[in-house]
Amino acid sequence: MAQFVDWDLAAATAGALGKSGPRVSYAEATDVVGELRRLTEEAAGHVADYTGLRSQVAHPPVRVVDRRDWAAANIAGLREVITPLVDRLSGDKRPGPLTEAIGSRLTGVQAGTVLAYLSGRVLGQYEVFAGDPGQLLLVAPNIVEVERKLGADPRDFRLWVCLHEVTHRTQFTAVPWMRAYFLSEVQAFVDASQGGEHVLERLRRGVATLADAVKDPNSRASVLDIVQTPAQRAVLDRLTALMTLLEGHAEFVMDGVGPQVIPSVESIRAAFNRRRESGNPLEKAIRRLLGIEVKMRQYAEGRKFVHGVVDRVGMAGFNKIFSSPLTLPRLDELGDPDAWVARVHGGPANVPPAAG
Repeated sequence: MAQFVDWDLAAATAGALGKSGPRVSYAEATDVVGELRRLTEEAAGHVADYTGLRSQVAHPPVRVVDRRDWAAANIAGLREVITPLVDRLSGDKRPGPLTEAIGSRLTGVQAGTVLAYLSGRVLGQYEVFAGDPGQLLLVAPNIVEVERKLGADPRDFRLWVCLHEVTHRTQFTAVPWMRAYFLSEVQAFVDASQGGEHVLERLRRGVATLADAVKDPNSRASVLDIVQTPAQRAVLDRLTALMTLLEGHAEFVMDGVGPQVIPSVESIRAAFNRRRESGNPLEKAIRRLLGIEVKMRQYAEGRKFVHGVVDRVGMAGFNKIFSSPLTLPRLDELGDPDAWVARVHGGPANVPPAAG
């Protein structure tokens, strides 16, 4: 079995390099965990009522984690997906034992460096790799740290975050094919590469590029360096369209539900948007190279697309988007809701959006 990443070393590196969270007492930490669990359940009801989407599978309860546990959960998930892909792609083309050992340890350190950086920024995540149907993670120290920096009401901010993350959980559990489709596209991206051994080298270079972005914001490398073939670009277009839809849908839902259940939602949204847009040059360079800037644009573009479709065909009409992979928006349709409506609904429509 080819060892592409020393996963244990990746976990150790992420734990060693990750920053400590804000200072809280044991009682405060216990209260935060309990409230996040309660608010997750509350958010689930709001999301279901507003979207009309209801989970079709049993899902595990939310995991409220610290930064080290978040990194460990992502390492476990990536290990489940990447290891069999690497084994299949490498086939019999195994490097020598010394090269394999050094390469896997180097990649482990690089992967751990990236996860250490991200572990201090992520508020929540629906982690789809670790197992079916996935698991919802809320990173308590990051949520507390951000709510303090924003001066937000803790209960309001925590529910606001839960609305976003529970929407992601709903997308993957109310749409039975979504997780398998996402994983198949990830596999298709790797399959579209040219040649087995070269694939592994490009994957290593991609991890190295991300690690360089964390350590050296002046690096000229780009994560797109690993995209080599037209077939890969086609898969990347589909993945970009999917992630833009999912992020925009979550933003649309939290903005639709928020005013009904979160008294201070307007001030939270305004302060959070300022935080997204701010950052010193070092932060901005790292976000760009890690792809976080792209994700931030996905929030705005995706929200605008979802809003446009709901305005035209209502919430039930929008939900046809989840009928099958064929009804997902194409990349060029994200800026043209009318094009998606015409393709999926067979013509223009204009009905009031369903009440949330």
